[in-house]
Amino acid sequence: METASISITAIPEIRLQQLEADIKLIRSAIFDNKKESFMAEWLESEQARKELGVCRKTWQNYRNKKALPFSQFGRKIYVRRSDLDAFMQGNIIK
Repeated sequence: METASISITAIPEIRLQQLEADIKLIRSAIFDNKKESFMAEWLESEQARKELGVCRKTWQNYRNKKALPFSQFGRKIYVRRSDLDAFMQGNIIK
């Protein structure tokens, strides 16, 4: 059975604090990038309707009234996840 050797390196405390701060910034940037990518995602009409939890007629009424932005190519309709979230936020009843 082999024994693992442990190597210890000393660095100044100020450098350790800088490294910790850098790691926090990197983690934050990664999280923000993932969130931005997620919110920019386009959803197909049916998926957006299901996420709102509304029937087809209500979903059609929302589109007819332009209650939320959407994009249409032929018969295909797409909604940005961020627009869906903004729609939900805009309809909060306090």
